[in-house]
Amino acid sequence: MMYDDARAAVAGGADPMETARRVVAGLDRDELLWCLDGDAPTWAGLKALTHQDIYHRVPFVAAELERVGFPGVRFADGPRGCVVANATAFPVPMARGATWDPELEVRVGEAIGTELRAVGADLTGAVCVNVLRHPAWGRAQETYGEDPHHVGELGAAVTRGLQRWVMACMKHFACNSMENARFSVDIEVDEVALHEVYLPHFKRIAEEGIASVMTAYNSVNGEWCGQSPALISDVLRGEWGFKGFTISDWIFGLRDGPTSVAAGLDIEMPYRMVRAQSVPAALEAGEVEQSAIEAAAARVIATRLRFDEVLGTPAPPLEVLGSPQHRALAQEVAARSVVLLRNEPVEGEPVLPLRPKQRVAVVGRLADRVNLGDGGSSDVWDLDCETIADGLRAAFDSVDHADGTDLDHAIQVAQAAEVVVVVVGYTAADEGEFIGATDPELSELFPSGDEPDVVARYEAYVESGPPATKPDRLADRPKGFSVGGDRTSLRLLPGDVALIQAVAAANPRTVVAIQAGSAVIVDEWIESVPALVQPWYGGCRAGSGLAQVLLGEVNPSARLPFSVPHHEDDLPAFDRDARTFTYDRWHGWWHLERTGRAPAYPFGYGLSYTKFAVTDSAVTNSATELTVIATLANTGHRDGADVVQVYAEIPTERSGEPAPPRLIGFQRIEVAAGDAASVTMEIPLARLARRDPRQHEWVLVSGTYRIHVARFAGDPNRKTHDITIEGADEG
Repeated sequence: MMYDDARAAVAGGADPMETARRVVAGLDRDELLWCLDGDAPTWAGLKALTHQDIYHRVPFVAAELERVGFPGVRFADGPRGCVVANATAFPVPMARGATWDPELEVRVGEAIGTELRAVGADLTGAVCVNVLRHPAWGRAQETYGEDPHHVGELGAAVTRGLQRWVMACMKHFACNSMENARFSVDIEVDEVALHEVYLPHFKRIAEEGIASVMTAYNSVNGEWCGQSPALISDVLRGEWGFKGFTISDWIFGLRDGPTSVAAGLDIEMPYRMVRAQSVPAALEAGEVEQSAIEAAAARVIATRLRFDEVLGTPAPPLEVLGSPQHRALAQEVAARSVVLLRNEPVEGEPVLPLRPKQRVAVVGRLADRVNLGDGGSSDVWDLDCETIADGLRAAFDSVDHADGTDLDHAIQVAQAAEVVVVVVGYTAADEGEFIGATDPELSELFPSGDEPDVVARYEAYVESGPPATKPDRLADRPKGFSVGGDRTSLRLLPGDVALIQAVAAANPRTVVAIQAGSAVIVDEWIESVPALVQPWYGGCRAGSGLAQVLLGEVNPSARLPFSVPHHEDDLPAFDRDARTFTYDRWHGWWHLERTGRAPAYPFGYGLSYTKFAVTDSAVTNSATELTVIATLANTGHRDGADVVQVYAEIPTERSGEPAPPRLIGFQRIEVAAGDAASVTMEIPLARLARRDPRQHEWVLVSGTYRIHVARFAGDPNRKTHDITIEGADEG
């Protein structure tokens, strides 16, 4: 069966999987094997990746079958924007997680999806949803936060937006929360922790209908994720009923070709590498079942058939890349993501918001530098990016700048200003995707050479890419990807701390702005400054977005998507060079609550230029869901928005140990000054279930559940309700 005939059949109501099997039945042996990996040659592909910036020039193709007209899939990354050509750089996902606004994230996903389609991509790895187990993780900025429910809702939202234009792929499945050791570490995790902490967000997004899943580099309980039947076949496909297809992470995503086929991995990406060397002989010897290969090809074809209505629409023109509409959205998100953490009075008035007529100094090595974050696979070649200083210059009548390298000059500039904004934090050199020294044994995975016909086809394809100009700001960056990796400290660099303290001593109206992908410990200097904001890696309009918040044009409504500790030892252990590591159920706000260590800033926390309070709430339950109704009052003098958050305490476990509490619902709501608004949340009781390792299933246990309606984790002013639920006993 030809692919166009399959499309027509599905359009007429035929089942996509049954139709895909008919296409597969007509493939010969070589075509079936071709579907198992990316279409690029290994050595020529690696050269293009490291010396020709190929990641930013064309999508990666896999499983294209010319004879039957199947286009395969064309993958381009996109956690903060389309990485091919010169697209719009949006704020990083962690910044978007701070908005706590799924509908805003739908809009971001749709914008990124249009730009991906314009450059020829139809599959994207833009849904990065590993929970932030520890803020030292180098790729923290690519996910949405530390809580699985929060991460799952934001990931489902971006999936909805993306899949109006392309197929989306969620990654990295599973337990991928450290960077330097990602190619070698084995994560030991029991069934309860795995299902209650490290998988719920993946399950939520699978239920949203995502097209694809990318497995992780690391191993879990002794098996590499790219060839783990426990994760791929048993959980993803068996328990969850996932109907899409799976791909490996790039290059070292699996170690044994036949094992990965049997486990249910569909495509090895992006090269003809491990499987091309081993699977043909294994098939010939009967060590790999042809039916397993046919099933893999059928899953890829069936998924594309299910998305044929989306992918069959005309691609947008290249002019959508960096369009005014997308830049306006990037600025809206940049402003909406700024978290106000401190705003103390000076001479009787809070420092923020500022006035346009004030003389402003902007100080620091990052103040006038485009700082988009990681330089790895999520990097976006946006040619129209502003710095924080650029945004402030456009917003204020008088702005002076000092880069902070000369401390005396910085002090002079600070003394001459009415207010100082000190920009500190990190860059891709400090945190990001790690491409550095790896296990020497990994070199054994590479083939001895490339197939000449595959090289010729690949080189012709590379020439077909859209125009792409490398930004001047990257001229000094080494070839290849970033080597930032996991952080070695949760504190600012000593030079940043010295600058803050010197400037604050020179000018009492000092605002510190932290550019970073996750939590930064501030205790050593926070008492010396009256105001603190976290604008993250704010994308192409970072400066304008921050300026809107500093001026009060946008009342800050962002809330922390993680906890900020007082000290490093308040958190669980983190070993970026580990070979084995155990994950349990306790990290982030759960760990702090369990150990009785108050955070510097709690999960879900953020200030505003007005005051909010949850004045009333009610919780009722039916056989299937909780209904939470809350009244949020704006008791101040400015319109604003807050996030109502619902937390649950789960009945004590059979062992007598307390179960970790959970975030089970949230909703952002705008309220006019002096007014109040009601919010209603329908919360499935399934969010209260716990994993029973005896029955290997979810069980809603009978008992009393304490429900808190709050504005952040541990809110002392929360409203508390005890709800009795008739469920089942644990096995």
